[in-house]
Amino acid sequence: METALGTAAVILSGALAYGAIIQAPSPFPSGKVVRIQEGQTLQDVSILLEERGIVRSSFWFKSFAMVWGDQHGVIAGDYFFTRDKNLFEVIDMVMSGDFGLVPIKVTIPEGASVKDIALILSRRFDVFDATRFFELAKDREGYLFPDTYFFLPNINEEMVLEILEETFEHKLAELMPRIEEFGRPLEEIITMASIIEREARTPETRRMISGILWRRIEMGMPLQVDVTFDYINGKNSFTLTRKDLAIDSPYNTYVYEGLPPGPIANPSLDSIEAAITPTESEYLFFLADRRGVVHYSETYQEHKQKKNMYLN
Repeated sequence: METALGTAAVILSGALAYGAIIQAPSPFPSGKVVRIQEGQTLQDVSILLEERGIVRSSFWFKSFAMVWGDQHGVIAGDYFFTRDKNLFEVIDMVMSGDFGLVPIKVTIPEGASVKDIALILSRRFDVFDATRFFELAKDREGYLFPDTYFFLPNINEEMVLEILEETFEHKLAELMPRIEEFGRPLEEIITMASIIEREARTPETRRMISGILWRRIEMGMPLQVDVTFDYINGKNSFTLTRKDLAIDSPYNTYVYEGLPPGPIANPSLDSIEAAITPTESEYLFFLADRRGVVHYSETYQEHKQKKNMYLN
């Protein structure tokens, strides 16, 4: 009986020790990156890992880790934890330099702005600084290609910016002869493409709207597109007021003629192509209803009637 009780006590104490010391904390911060800096000691790392919720006890992490190495046995770098790991698995990672870096799939949607991209990436990567990326990339609006990317978890802001710019240049290369033939500066074409991207969903409507907007510019008419207000104050056609339409901003195409000073988003290749292959028509006006269907008009009177029908 005493032997059985002793065995049970050992098993129970072992189970308690596993739950209190060795088992992964709950909740475990899966999908997070922990950065161990060069020069950090085992003591520093043990405290860091407990603070980040990777291990239950800094004391027991340090104690067991000393069996595998010495005070400086941890290897500096970015460690990515894809799943729950117990104390011994964590020790093995940081003592062997098994960083666990697996590429993460991220989709940058067509028409995303720099601010949108910064937010998307900051939500996916623990070490990504959205504010810093925005400051680095804000002057590159329109020139960051929307696509599906695979980034390592320890990606930084400069690396992302470089990859998105390089992809844009690579994708645009095939269109450059036609862009040059179109006869307008690349800056104007990308700005127009960014408006088209936000205004239309299909290749046909993109080219039709492209024709209307270029025609307006040639006639000296204001573009009067609502999508630029998302860039100004976050509003759209259904939330704009008369006061909004009078905002003094170079992106307000009701107040200022011609194109705004730069792109309002990062357009797809199809929208860029639509900007240089406009469909000619007699239309001067268009609007999209709440289902996204675009309606065209030749006269302002006709446009007002359709606005009352589809928007009011």
